[in-house]
Amino acid sequence: MTVFFADTWLGWFLVPLFVLWAGAFVGLRLVAARRQLRTTAALRFPTLEALKKLAPSKTLLLRRLTEAMRLLAVALMLVAMARPQTGRTQSRVVTEGIDIMLAIDTSGTMRALDLDALRPIQLRRNRLQVVTAVVEDFVKKRDNDQIGMVVFGDEAFTQCPLTLDHGILATFLDRLEVGMAGDRTAIGSALGRAVQRLEKSKAKSKIIVLLTDGRSNAGTLTPVKAAEVAKTLGIKVYTIGAGTRGQAPFIQDTIFGKQVVYDNVPIDEETLQQIAKTTGGQYYRAEDASALADIYDQIDKLERTEIEMTQYMEYNERFAWLVIPALGLLFLEILLLGTRLRKIP
Repeated sequence: MTVFFADTWLGWFLVPLFVLWAGAFVGLRLVAARRQLRTTAALRFPTLEALKKLAPSKTLLLRRLTEAMRLLAVALMLVAMARPQTGRTQSRVVTEGIDIMLAIDTSGTMRALDLDALRPIQLRRNRLQVVTAVVEDFVKKRDNDQIGMVVFGDEAFTQCPLTLDHGILATFLDRLEVGMAGDRTAIGSALGRAVQRLEKSKAKSKIIVLLTDGRSNAGTLTPVKAAEVAKTLGIKVYTIGAGTRGQAPFIQDTIFGKQVVYDNVPIDEETLQQIAKTTGGQYYRAEDASALADIYDQIDKLERTEIEMTQYMEYNERFAWLVIPALGLLFLEILLLGTRLRKIP
């Protein structure tokens, strides 16, 4: 519950007026007290010791209390004039969300250690581990979008359907393993599976972010044909080629233990560019982890969800919280001044 004032502008006038009035009120009391002291007949005492031992008059203290009550009552009245209110702000968020399918290559070549080149070879993450970390950061930025995931190797399957529960998606990302769908690369099948997941989506915008590190060498559906189907359904495809140019390091088990070997893993950039061009997307090349993170940031900025937020304020007038105590103080002052604290000329 929030407390606020509807007419805060009155404070610029009420506060100075109250200060002037309170100053005049106190000042007049002091002047009257001094004047009365000068006009009072003088009494002679042989010593003041006896007077010093006298306790202050309770009636005098109570009379001063009533004056303080009057000041407090006026202050409460002035604050009440600013219309204190309590209320709660309620927001209604209307989103024209984007449905996103992530197609991630888990083929055998994703074991390469080239994307994490800043670390010693023994401490490097493989391509899939780097991709997983970057994609997790991308998903965290898309609170209002449904996101799903397809993984592919020899075949393609849905690892996670479209969902707003990004915690579940993060769990599936953590479980990705190299070779879980086979060691080859079925780009066409992966794109077809992702298109199938988005086919019945009612979102205003539908996109696929397809990441691979090789050439399509498996599956019955060609990447170009899958791209044409995506275009027909109004699905935009962003393609990413992940991997260095030239030979990439791998760690393999040999009769001499684990050894670092180098192998050339060519990426079919021409096909990936054609997929992106056909569907209205873009093709990117990532040769290290930093470049890959920048690519997902660019996609994140290009495909933003439109959010319309309408705020509603439910409020209640609370000036009675101040007026009732003020009236009570004034009534108590009148009651006290009309009885024992009455001034007699």
